[in-house]
Amino acid sequence: MTISALETAYPTDAGDRLRKARGNANLTQQEVADNIGIARTTLVAIEKGLRRIRIDELRRLAKLYGVSVNSLLRREAVHVELVPRFRKLSDVVDNAVDEAVEIMSRLAKAEVELENLLGIERAKNYPPERPILRGDVKAQAEHDALELRRCWLGLGNAPITDIVTLLEMEMGVRVYIRRVNSRISGLFAFDDELGPCILLNANHSKERRAQSAAHECGHLVSTRRKPEILRKDKIICSREERYADAFGMAFLTPPRAVMHKFQEVTAGSDRLTRRHVIVLAYFFGVPREAMVHRLEELKLADKGTWDWFEANGGITEQHVKQVLGSLAAADDQIADADHPTTLRLNMLAAEAYRQELLTGGQLAELLGLGRIELREILDNLEIEGQEAAPNPPLTGSAAGLF
Repeated sequence: MTISALETAYPTDAGDRLRKARGNANLTQQEVADNIGIARTTLVAIEKGLRRIRIDELRRLAKLYGVSVNSLLRREAVHVELVPRFRKLSDVVDNAVDEAVEIMSRLAKAEVELENLLGIERAKNYPPERPILRGDVKAQAEHDALELRRCWLGLGNAPITDIVTLLEMEMGVRVYIRRVNSRISGLFAFDDELGPCILLNANHSKERRAQSAAHECGHLVSTRRKPEILRKDKIICSREERYADAFGMAFLTPPRAVMHKFQEVTAGSDRLTRRHVIVLAYFFGVPREAMVHRLEELKLADKGTWDWFEANGGITEQHVKQVLGSLAAADDQIADADHPTTLRLNMLAAEAYRQELLTGGQLAELLGLGRIELREILDNLEIEGQEAAPNPPLTGSAAGLF
């Protein structure tokens, strides 16, 4: 991140804080200007909010006033009230849901505070909200999912290999993968300050998480201001839930693409086999059961096909390994899920520390970590000047982006 990016991030009310800090230090404008090597008129402009301060000036002022850079620069803490919103969904919310919401709230709050501090503006490429209308809710969901794929994201019928990265990088959704109670598949909430937030359960398979993420994306499109808890084996009954369920399946397995790949995979065969299901599920990145149900919906398989497989030994992980071999790769996202923070949060924290915008203690408090845990994170990210030479600076519009 360059100085210019930090200047852009500097809050407009910073002048008042600087003026008050100078008053608390019992210094005149002229004394301060002489001490840090700028004209008094420049200091006057800074305190009036007419001129943005540079980071080197800010550091000298903080030292002169005997305060931290953070106290002069940091915006007010982000106020997050996701837990009460989820409690409105039901009179009885168990501890597992409370814990999951707290995890999502803590991570999102820390992330947006660090973004504000560093002047990083997260992409907000949210699709327009589509109210659920009268009529066939499934048809609406399928239409909206295909529109999002083709018109908004430019995906066409291509398979989505990593929906988490798609939601984060293309749409600006905050997605966290953490281990929570196995009964919870996902959480969704939209907050004006945070934007859309999704928590996925790391205890579930990558394919199951992709299905949950696509389901929650349906809520972002249709009912984004209504928080939602996706529970494992939940009975889909409301129109909102049926919409999200149909949206998610259409988003991951668009009809035309499924029909085309089905014809290719089953060419020369007169019956659907385990191998066919495994290859199709792998190609689209969805659970095998969901893939078979999608084939049933599209009339590419008879109703009850999945029940037949279940009654005849199922489709096991051993079957998958036999068919896919080395393609059945490890789940790369699980390692990050076992950490108390995310990789992006760690990078933001390291940058704030490197620029001396937050002390180690302030970072530990913000991230909910112990000092030793924080030190390990910072050391792993090599922010102590261990490189043989300084990294090349970012220029132009790339500055400040990770």
